Amino acid sequence: MADLTPQAETIAKKRYYLKDEAGETVEDSTDMFKRVAKTVALIEQLYDKPDHEVTKITNQFFEMMDGLKFIPNSPTMMNAGTHQGTLSACFVLPLEDTMEGIMKGATDAAMVQKFGGGTGFALSKLRPRGTNIASTHGKACGPIEVLKTLSRVSSMITQGGKRDGANMAILDVHHPDILEFISCKSVEGDIHNFNISVGVDNSFMQAVAAGVHYPLIDPNTHEVVGEHDARMVFDTITKGAWKNGEPGMVFLDRINQDNKVKEQYGDMIATNPCGEQPLLGNESCNLGSVNLAEFHNFSESTNWKDSVDWEDLASVIKLSTRFLDNVIDANYYATPEIEKMTKSTRKIGLGVMGFADLLIKLKIGYDTKIGREVGATVMEFIQTTSDDTSIELAEERGVFPAWDRSDYAKEGGPKYRNACRLTVAPTGTISMLADTSSGIEPTFALVWRKQNVLEGQEFFYANKYFKNTAKDSGFYSEDLMGYVADGGSIQDRDDVPQWAKDVFVTSADIGAEGHVGMQSAFQKYCDSGISKTINFPNSATVEDISTAYIEAWRTGCKGITVYRSGSRDKEVLVSNVKEETKTESFDLSQLSMIPSMASSVDNEFKLESLYTDSPSSLKWLGLSITEEECCSSPFIVEESGCSTCKSCGWSKCHIA
Repeated sequence: MADLTPQAETIAKKRYYLKDEAGETVEDSTDMFKRVAKTVALIEQLYDKPDHEVTKITNQFFEMMDGLKFIPNSPTMMNAGTHQGTLSACFVLPLEDTMEGIMKGATDAAMVQKFGGGTGFALSKLRPRGTNIASTHGKACGPIEVLKTLSRVSSMITQGGKRDGANMAILDVHHPDILEFISCKSVEGDIHNFNISVGVDNSFMQAVAAGVHYPLIDPNTHEVVGEHDARMVFDTITKGAWKNGEPGMVFLDRINQDNKVKEQYGDMIATNPCGEQPLLGNESCNLGSVNLAEFHNFSESTNWKDSVDWEDLASVIKLSTRFLDNVIDANYYATPEIEKMTKSTRKIGLGVMGFADLLIKLKIGYDTKIGREVGATVMEFIQTTSDDTSIELAEERGVFPAWDRSDYAKEGGPKYRNACRLTVAPTGTISMLADTSSGIEPTFALVWRKQNVLEGQEFFYANKYFKNTAKDSGFYSEDLMGYVADGGSIQDRDDVPQWAKDVFVTSADIGAEGHVGMQSAFQKYCDSGISKTINFPNSATVEDISTAYIEAWRTGCKGITVYRSGSRDKEVLVSNVKEETKTESFDLSQLSMIPSMASSVDNEFKLESLYTDSPSSLKWLGLSITEEECCSSPFIVEESGCSTCKSCGWSKCHIA
């Protein structure tokens, strides 16, 4: 049985375990992983596997998940074996420039979100606002009004009955309405259920570098209808991102370098809600993540490669690639068009979590050259192994149906079962289930506080590696824990040795180039995208944001998402106030309450929640979050393009 931490057990009960009609939990972690393993392994029967082989594969899938070495995306965990909802998290829907096309997109989005998925749209084909419409003698409303309509539809639907819909909208930078799009979320709370990103190409970025104008193109007539100063538009984008984290940016030329079915289906111009999965219209993708922290071997060698269990890692990669291919056939699809397109390309998204924890175990700093070397080497190994497995699956089951007209076929390349194999997706909740770090993100915080508001108590959450290392190495103290919990950095402490400062670096300690550098290191060996948030301190400037966007483009990333701490008005506010409060230690790895050595702390955190009309509903980042969904004492962080509560596991993203 999986050794879930008490916090992971709470998350599983809240999100994943099946319940009866009275709302009572009817399974434990063993039942849950067996349910998922059996559902996915039964697909082997479609490919003429005998019963004993199906049983063997079922056990292998179970052991892989029960050992917390691989966990699929949340919809698979929630819905497998229930005959309800989707097993995939990522969808992109086409949006054509007709009334029928727009309404079809809205209807399909409602169906996808009813099934439990998130949707991405490209608004780029919609004619500009004010354009004459010959058939009605009216004027086009433009992409922003369509976006607002889609947002209203999404607000009526809860994903799988569990939450507001999650969406992404992308507009090409050459669209005449681009400035209106960039500013459409400048009023916090507007279009709250959509992330927005600007799609740019190399010609635009080169125009920014040269300080020249670039053309605006009517998507209906394909004629040049004006021009903008490229730097002015770029500055408007980065000022918006500095203000509240949006818009992000996706690099369309880089995305379509890996689009191997372009001749048959055209360009990819949209992504899923968190931006890591570029897809064609009506495509979906199911995701899963390998927990890298589980593949550390203790070794006396000075070569870090000797401290990774490559054989076990290869075994899990092969098995998880097979698992994700099976999910395509086990899935329930919201529309026939999505099923047809998904099965034509059979894209899967195998990714990672626990990378920061692996680096800590290796005693390697995240923001170092060797840290990026570890990332690139591990991802290259995953890519090679997953690609080889997809080739083996193609020999066994056949290539993906769209292979004949793909670039692979034209170039005499490998015969793959899956058009894409890899994606680094958000893992906010599944990483907490596995008690490991999120995606490829650095450690967000080493120590933080949680308050029990009703009982007036505070607890420390401590990163298990940091706390244990501090105690074993003799630099642990309650003063240090309190200092870090109050927002202090160990980089400023004389009582923390330098080697520990290098190993236990946090997101706030890392500059933009370090964040982007790691994203780029992984992107080199990932055929889809990378979900990562470039976190900035509140003191960051617009120039800092601009540098990050340019560096992401220059180093070959497919997109970029940034967040400047405290840049959104509707956050949970944290302030230092002097109060006499009973304080107890709280170890994140064990979640057992241990009396603190000190009975009080002079400077305590006070959470000043911004309430909506209902006192049980907390408004944060423009979202309404009820305590039933999240908790009464949230610690919400921005990671992997997604918002996640480290206290209870609530996540804005259905993928995670």
